[in-house]
Amino acid sequence: MTDAAPSTPAPTSADAPWPVAELSQKLKGWIDRLGAVWIEGEITQWGISGGNVYGKLKDLSADATVSFVIWSSVRSRIPDGVTQGDRVVMHVKANWWVKGGSLTMQVFDVRRVGLGDLLERLERLRQSLRAEGLFDIARKKPLPFLPSLIGLVTGKDSDAEKDVLRNAALRWPSVAFRVQHSAVQGDRAVGELVAAIEALDADPEVDVIIVARGGGDFQNLLPFSDERVVRAVAACSTPVVSAIGHENDRPLLDDVADLRASTPTDAAKRVVPDVGDELSRVDQARTRLRSRITLQVRTEVDRLAQLRSRPVLVGADWIIDARADELTRLVARGAELTERRIERAGDELAERRARLRSLSPQSTLDRGYAIVQAADGAVLRAASDVVDGARLRVTLADGAIAADARIPGTDTEGDE
Repeated sequence: MTDAAPSTPAPTSADAPWPVAELSQKLKGWIDRLGAVWIEGEITQWGISGGNVYGKLKDLSADATVSFVIWSSVRSRIPDGVTQGDRVVMHVKANWWVKGGSLTMQVFDVRRVGLGDLLERLERLRQSLRAEGLFDIARKKPLPFLPSLIGLVTGKDSDAEKDVLRNAALRWPSVAFRVQHSAVQGDRAVGELVAAIEALDADPEVDVIIVARGGGDFQNLLPFSDERVVRAVAACSTPVVSAIGHENDRPLLDDVADLRASTPTDAAKRVVPDVGDELSRVDQARTRLRSRITLQVRTEVDRLAQLRSRPVLVGADWIIDARADELTRLVARGAELTERRIERAGDELAERRARLRSLSPQSTLDRGYAIVQAADGAVLRAASDVVDGARLRVTLADGAIAADARIPGTDTEGDE
């Protein structure tokens, strides 16, 4: 067979089919006629294996992607720093592998045009969201220690779903999940991701939400950098864990989520505690607590024994014996002071009684004096206060008598 395809392929039928090798060879001939061409696009995948580079180039405006390979012999001529997200022009030749039936664009030269439009838009969006504070550490919500119900957003029957459920069950068998299936790539992914996240956030029983996908290339991870998905996660009152599982490309979801897990398996380990580890911690805590309580009780028992061994607590008689003499002296001293006080008070009372008696009018009367009062009871102190013939009252030591006043030198006195 020749490499060039015939201008008019021979007709085929069910009775006269082409061999697979002939079809493959004809395809190679047609493709080889294209030759080497320059193409422009954005690198959406860039991986190195065995010194060769394998990647994908996406059209700048249309939904079209081709795979390419840069052999190690050509790689040394590629400018340094070319990587995923760059906008480039490539000198490529389509190569059909007859044996394997696959088409590859073999790259001979790469020239960087500038930052890819898609990567540039993502960077602008990242800066805008950061300026709004959606990536701030202060707004990150802590995860519950042991969630009673975990919400999971992932692809239906995906490896990510199986990894999360299996590893969570291994760590805590009774853990419960509420799974919301969603497309994780393609045109439907953004709308379904937002709806699933909002549905789980509205469920009051869900304590934490895990958004999981088992990796993928840069282009397939774009839904997790969509602004609608990012803002839906930022608006959640429930803690959200991002488990996209791609180390090289960090979607914006990783920045806005309350916790970033490297893989779905890592998310299960970060959200669900290990029951074995927790039981071990409980046993250790119990052992430490028992040891401390035992030590404390022993210390107090020893202290109590020391107190009881002291002489002051061995018997109570010493208190009475030691204080008996002192008590006797105090009683005698009290009696002595009381008698002395009474004697002193008696002497003081007798002195005051004598003083009071000496000042009493009766004492004056007992010495022979008398008190003369007028008829109205007024005590007379001068003779001029009395008129002749006035009725007087004279008080003596043992009684009183009535008398009439006689003033010397009056006629009445001469008549008498």
